[in-house]
Amino acid sequence: MPDGPDQTTASETARPENARPETARPENELHAYDLVIVGGSAGGLSVAVSSLRSGLASIRVVEPGNAVVFPELVGDNQLDVGYGETVESIDVIGSSGDLAVNTNRLSYRTKAVLVAERHPVDGWRPPMPVPDSDRIHLGVAPEVGDQDVLVVGYTDHAIELTATAIERGNRVVLAAGGMDPTKLSPAGDNMLRRLERERKVTVLYRSVPDQIGVVDGFPMAFFDDRRTPDLQFDQVTFATPRVTPVPLGAGVSKAAMATGKVFFLGEPTAESPPTSAPGWRIGTAIAEACFPDLELDEPASPVAKRLRHQGAIEELRDEHYNAVITHFEPTHSDLWVLRVKPDHGDTSYLPGQYASLGLGFWEDRLDDAVDPTLDNRWDKLIRRSYSISSRMFDDHGYLTDEGGLDELEFYIVLVKPTPENVPALTPRLALKRPGDRIYLGPKVAGRYTLASVQDPHCAVILLSTGTGEAPHNAMAVELLRKGHVGPLVSAVSVRQWQDLGYLDKHRQLEERYPNYHYLPLPTREPDVPKRYIQDLIRDDVFGKDLGITLDPASTHIFLCGNPAMIGLPEQGDDGVEHFPATTGVVELLTAQGFTLDRRRSPGSIHYEEYW
Repeated sequence: MPDGPDQTTASETARPENARPETARPENELHAYDLVIVGGSAGGLSVAVSSLRSGLASIRVVEPGNAVVFPELVGDNQLDVGYGETVESIDVIGSSGDLAVNTNRLSYRTKAVLVAERHPVDGWRPPMPVPDSDRIHLGVAPEVGDQDVLVVGYTDHAIELTATAIERGNRVVLAAGGMDPTKLSPAGDNMLRRLERERKVTVLYRSVPDQIGVVDGFPMAFFDDRRTPDLQFDQVTFATPRVTPVPLGAGVSKAAMATGKVFFLGEPTAESPPTSAPGWRIGTAIAEACFPDLELDEPASPVAKRLRHQGAIEELRDEHYNAVITHFEPTHSDLWVLRVKPDHGDTSYLPGQYASLGLGFWEDRLDDAVDPTLDNRWDKLIRRSYSISSRMFDDHGYLTDEGGLDELEFYIVLVKPTPENVPALTPRLALKRPGDRIYLGPKVAGRYTLASVQDPHCAVILLSTGTGEAPHNAMAVELLRKGHVGPLVSAVSVRQWQDLGYLDKHRQLEERYPNYHYLPLPTREPDVPKRYIQDLIRDDVFGKDLGITLDPASTHIFLCGNPAMIGLPEQGDDGVEHFPATTGVVELLTAQGFTLDRRRSPGSIHYEEYW
């Protein structure tokens, strides 16, 4: 697209010859506004709200459809929206410098125009293999209800599609790998927070499928990271990337473009109009260019807001948190068992799966460390995934049926700061107590489960380090509760006896079930010989001490914890898999005929890397 005053659009040349060169209606029929926004997208609504709050007296949002993306913003902010209005032209009114926006219903006189309407991106395809299917959509939300829907994308458009799918009654997962909250509009960011807080959407912030297939007629999303299972959906839709909208179908006149008062919302490119800008902050550019008398305050940093408004902390908690801590039991000062009860939704899960917990950067820390770039993140949420543990016994002394509870249990260790790493979540979590509010992710996930254990007589060996035993606690209880009669062993390597938060409960399991064995391995106690998980394999402790033969045909091994203990092989430049220099359990077991359980190649070694 050419730059400057000679700029034109292809559609402008299609204007009827008898159309008025300046405005299609007399000036006395024009409705006057400070700003007209074309398109009720998240970005457009954000500019409308921010501009009103900055002092503009009148703003009109022109929306060709019968609804905007987040309708609650209209009532909450008393926005003036014209539904069912399609812009036909934008031109200059005489020598006044004002603009005329002509729609199929009304005409407007305005000081500035923002084009925020979302247009299809011709020829765009997702950056991954996607088969042709009427269940896979590009840029639109499926018109269905009561189905499982995957939305793939990291922009406002992805949030718009998510909200629309939820409004239609669907269960939605948003794969938002690469999402940068600083590039979302306030409307989009707030909507995503609300949907998460109400547990209406599962957001995979670090995950995005690397392939979409069709299995038995339904889309299957294949993920490349180990902590996200392959998931099948009824529908999949892809959000389009951030692009500057093409000027309106009926065209913007050369004279209107030359005024510099027609703005376009989107990521600028070499071909973009000079008045294009990314993000909702284009509202500031509009104010500076078209309303010089309007005094705009510089946005305060999050920390400055905190110092000025202590009440902001409670507001942020109300906005972000959706659960309460019901139990907080320190094993010692750096190790805790806690339970979390959500405000909404169920707590069902499969033993071995994980859920996300979160606290705000605004919360106090246990230590004196300073979070990097805290000014820019003070009002943001810190999320981390933790494997779900088990209380093991209910209030009556029976094995816990986690499916009948309304809370989740977690086993968490304090991560202390180092020169290379300043942990954000656990130093804040350390100060929490029962009754405090917290964020809990809407759903659990993970493929590290007991799905492969089908024979109640097989041997199941659970090997972990530190709090990596959390998922194994749930697994052991589940197997025993269902009547597993084969050998069942849980071994955990820790530094000291005090690092065994569930020791007493494991001893109770051993007393009740002769097929269950708990092997704690403290490595820094002076009166205990140092022995690591790998030594159990090397020294055949299972056979010599417990009479259990590790047979690949009848034994399942589960590994969770330190990656050095697990020791997964990695593919080298020569295309051959090589084990790490430090011998791990996987290398020792594969030498005995065991195989890794991988996505498309089932095996008897199952693993979950805890960090």
